[in-house]
Amino acid sequence: MTDPESHATAAPPPDAGSAAVGPAPMPPPEGGATARAAEVRILPVPGLPEVTPGTDLAALIASAAPWLVDGDVLVVTSKIVSKAEGRLVPVGTDREAAREAAIDAETTAVVATRGRTRIVRTRQGLVLASAGVDTSNVDQDVIALLPEDSDASARALRAGLKAALGVDVGVLVSDTMGRPWRVGVADVAIGAAGVRPLRDLRGQRDGHGNDLAMTVVADADQIAAAAELVKGKSGGVPVAVVRGVQTLVDVGGDDGPGAAALVRVLEEDMFALGTAEARALGHREAVTLRRSIRTFADTPVPPDAISRAVASAVTAPAPHHTTPWRFVHVTSGDVRKRLLTTMRDAWASDLRGDGFDEDAIARRLRRGDLLWEAPALVVPVLALDGAHTYPDARRAASERAMFQVAMGAGVQNFLVALATEGIGSCWISSTMFCADEVRAELNLPDDWHPMGSVAVGYPAEAPRPRPPRDASAFLIER
Repeated sequence: MTDPESHATAAPPPDAGSAAVGPAPMPPPEGGATARAAEVRILPVPGLPEVTPGTDLAALIASAAPWLVDGDVLVVTSKIVSKAEGRLVPVGTDREAAREAAIDAETTAVVATRGRTRIVRTRQGLVLASAGVDTSNVDQDVIALLPEDSDASARALRAGLKAALGVDVGVLVSDTMGRPWRVGVADVAIGAAGVRPLRDLRGQRDGHGNDLAMTVVADADQIAAAAELVKGKSGGVPVAVVRGVQTLVDVGGDDGPGAAALVRVLEEDMFALGTAEARALGHREAVTLRRSIRTFADTPVPPDAISRAVASAVTAPAPHHTTPWRFVHVTSGDVRKRLLTTMRDAWASDLRGDGFDEDAIARRLRRGDLLWEAPALVVPVLALDGAHTYPDARRAASERAMFQVAMGAGVQNFLVALATEGIGSCWISSTMFCADEVRAELNLPDDWHPMGSVAVGYPAEAPRPRPPRDASAFLIER
């Protein structure tokens, strides 16, 4: 092995093909954000032979770049790492089918689909088009997968270069990604060793004295993208060296957290699905969002939220092209108190007539407490406008039942619409048992029929997950 001391002063490769960033910037002001690199150079590593399964990448790169020095960051295209590690899949007679099967195998969740393109989350947590499965820069009879563990690959390569050349370098494994909101692709780091992938500036101040409250810089990604300027996609240069970034990435010491630190935790991802997929999920889950909420927070319910829910309610189906729905939003505290008092008295009178004692009556009346406690109260009302009349009781009853079904659909729409805005509700049938009293207190026409009450408010706590129901118990086939 060459004396490692000689590499500390070894000359870099010729400047042809390299890129430099300069001149040296001024240091940050006193108390400002962390220091920048004085000068950055990007050096290609040309002349590497074709990599095949079992290739010793560290030995190959050490032979091609004996001029590496401490503090350099080596950026290696993931494709040659995959080749060396044998992450190649034979395609057989149908390359496209083999590619789709490989994408399926590498996918844990589909984020978005547009035509034949699938944006997916891989087993490593990366969000990539086609799970990083690639057919470029490989033989026609195989397709390439991403490295199984790119951080482990980077650590092994770093250790191999240390053993071969005696230098302490950082290593990034890079791959190409598309970017939300931006056209085009850029290289990012999917594996890292000896490199601090993130630079957290939160709590520091900029040159004007402003607090940096949210600034976390993805240095590993910036270095990977810079290296691509000299590697290119088809130039046969899969490795580059970025020199002059030691102050940014703390090359040296242990391997660090790896590029896994760059993967956003799924629970914190505000854009975990594509727009169409998020809408589809919302459509599927909308009905199950509706829960009977019996304990509410003190937060007032915006009147326009109730108005939007009513607008959704009246899209329900109804007979004869009618609009039989009415929703009375009881906004007056005095009206609400009189209404609920009258309803309570009527219910108590009925229970006494049924022979219940006062303790039993009190227990049953407590079931209606949430109508007093909820931030908002809405009374759905059925108006039989446009109903057909029939001379016989059978058809008259069927006509009324038809309108009641439409009313139920409208109430369900109303409850679901509230739930989609995070507003809880609980439908109580109480007004149906004292319709005359409710009509009198709310000043409603005699042919309007109160169809329960809805307590409305933001839940005091998140509802427990709803267990799935087995449809077979309710679905009958003939």
